[in-house]
Order: sequence, then C-alpha cells, then structure tokens
Amino acid sequence: MSSLSATKDTSRATAWALIAAAGLILSAAMGVRQTFGLFIGPFSFDRGLPVTLIAFAIALHNLVWGFAQPFAGAAADRYGAAPVVATGAATFAAGLALAAAATSGWMLVLGLGVLVGIGISCTSFGVVLATVGRVASPQTRSVAMGLASAGGSLGQVLMVPFAQEIRLYAGVPASLYALAFVLLLAAPLGIVLDRASRRQRVAAASSHETQSAAMPLAETLRFATRHRGYRLLTLGFFTCGFQLAFIATHLPGYLMLCHMPVGLGATALALIGLFNMFGSWGCGWLGGRWRQQHVLAWLYLIRGGTIALFVLLPTTSVSVVVFAAVMGLTWLGTVPLTNGLIAKVFGTRHLGTLFGVVFLSHQLGSFLGAWLGGYVFDTTGSYSLIWGATAVAGLVAALLHFPIDDRPVAEESLAAA
Repeated sequence: MSSLSATKDTSRATAWALIAAAGLILSAAMGVRQTFGLFIGPFSFDRGLPVTLIAFAIALHNLVWGFAQPFAGAAADRYGAAPVVATGAATFAAGLALAAAATSGWMLVLGLGVLVGIGISCTSFGVVLATVGRVASPQTRSVAMGLASAGGSLGQVLMVPFAQEIRLYAGVPASLYALAFVLLLAAPLGIVLDRASRRQRVAAASSHETQSAAMPLAETLRFATRHRGYRLLTLGFFTCGFQLAFIATHLPGYLMLCHMPVGLGATALALIGLFNMFGSWGCGWLGGRWRQQHVLAWLYLIRGGTIALFVLLPTTSVSVVVFAAVMGLTWLGTVPLTNGLIAKVFGTRHLGTLFGVVFLSHQLGSFLGAWLGGYVFDTTGSYSLIWGATAVAGLVAALLHFPIDDRPVAEESLAAA
C-alpha cells in the first residue's frame, strides 16, 4: 500500500477498510442505478406506459438527486456518514419496491423518480467520497478517491447482468425487489466510514496536528460561488451528467433500433462498469500527478470524440464493445477528480456540501439527458439529435476546464471575502 495512506498516523488497515466500505456502498447505489435502462422496454410493453413517461421518471431521479445532494452532503459533514447512508439506502430500496408494484404513471414517478433520487443522494459521491477525502492526506487524496470509485464500479459490472437474469426468468417486480435487498445490505456500511474518520481525528489530535478554525459554511459557500474556477467546474460538470444519463438510459433502446443482438445493451452497460473500474483508478492516479482540471478537460475531449465516431461509423457488435470500453474508461473518473479539485482549492471541512452544489449542475444535465432522449425519440423517431448534442457538449466542457485556477484558497482569503 505504498501509494496510499490516510493521514500519516492512520493505519493502513483503517485506510483499506475505509476504501472497501466506500466501494461497496457505491457499488450498491451506482450499480443499481445503472440497471434502469433495462426496464424501459418492459415498463412500456407490459404496463402500457409511454417511453416519455418512463424516461421522465428516470430523469426525475437525477434531478431530485441533484437538489438533495447539497443537503445530504451537509448532513454527513455535520452528523457523519452512518445515519445518512442508512437513511438513504432504506429510501432508495423503498423507491424500487414502489416502482415494482407500480400500476400507474404517478407511482412509477414517485418511486423511481423521487424516492430513488433522495436515496441515491445519501449513498453516492457527495457523502461517500467526501468522507474518503477528509481521511486521506492531500498527497494521496486523488488516488484514494479513485480507488473508492473503482471499487464502486464493481456494482455496475455485477448489477446489470444480475438484474437482467432475474428480469428474464422471474419478471420485472422480482428484479426490482432483489435490487432493493442489495441496497438494504449496504445500509450499515456507513458505520465503517465514520469509524475511520474518527480514528483520523484522534490520530491528528494526539500528534498535535491542528488546523486553523474552519470558516462557517455560509461564508465558505458565498466565497465559492464568487470563485471563477468553482463556477467553471460547476458549468462543466453539467456535461458529464448529460452524457452519462443519456447513454445509460437510452443505449439499450438505441441498439435495438440498430437491430443489434438481444442482450447487447445489457452487455454494453456491464462493460462500461468493468472499464470504469480501471478508468476511475487511472483518473485518480493521473489527478495525483497532473493538474486535475487538465485531466478533466482531456476526459471530456475523449468522450466527445468517441461519441461522434460511434454515431458516424456503422454500428456493429465490435463498435459497441469498443464504444463501451472507451466510455467506461472515462465514465466516472470525473468524480474523484472533481472532488479532489474542490478539496485542493477549498479544503475538506465542507467538502460534502461544496461538491453537492457542483453535483446539482451534473444532475440538471442528467435530467435533460435522460428526459430529452425519450422526448426527442418520441417526437422524431430517432436519437440522432441527442447523440450530436452529447458529442458537442464534450468539446464545450473541455474548454471550460482548461482555464480553471487550482491554487488553494488560504483561510485569510476566505475571511476577507
């Protein structure tokens, strides 16, 4: 474990326990979320619901997630991760159970949209990675977050085929109930995050490592919203949400339109999760060696170019696999880089809240990506316009990230704001 330590007094065992717990929580939350695209067709054909409504429910959970994330992050900053993760996992599971039993559009929207959105805000990056960021040292923070994100990708690899197999042999309700059970298993893992955080604080106190008094949250937020780099990061993260939500929600349906083999959509989503394991770790590693905003800019350029080539070239099984692999390598690597950049500039005391605000922009993009995909398809019978928009958005995001100033903000600067 030579490349990773928590603070210098935190044991390696504690650091690995922290990363393992964080990865398992993210595996449950993000893995389950990755399966939603598998249910659009069954909900439409079996229950007679329009694709636009189903896409709206999936899109709404992104929007609710975004608005809830700053509050979930603030709660974890103040009370710890354990109660927030447990509450979120139970709420997430309840939303899936309601969707499984849904006999009308409003039940699906409430379950898959509202409850899932609230639940995932408490079990994903703004809570989990913020805790990792507080425990890890500044030198290893990007790597630690990348490892936790990579571990979280395991759920994306496993949950998609797991949900697909149960859906095929036992039906949609059984599949959603099984996913809800997985989330309940993750509920107690927030305790491990809090234990690691407490050990880090005790170790720092015993070694007389003290920090200057943290600025109050309200003052930190006021300063951050006036910081040019923070605003650019927030705007750029919109693109990440837009691209990922559209692809995760509509790629299976798009491949069916292209007359690809049955099940290739589920395979592509699983491959995205598999390669995301390497991509998240790799992005964390790169962020520890090069300026994080530059790594982010290149990620968005690669994504945009890959999307453009995928749409312009003939669609084959090979092109789908290559597309999924490249997208996986750039999929959630943006998250540890974004978290790490915020921590570098503003510190870790209010990291959950500050990332939550940036993440709201990401989820506004996710809402539009998921919903507009369904709307444009129902209106035009094609996904071409949205594919083009996702490609162009990658270029725009890259241009926003290159000029970000990543110099740490001194406590005196916050006080003068």
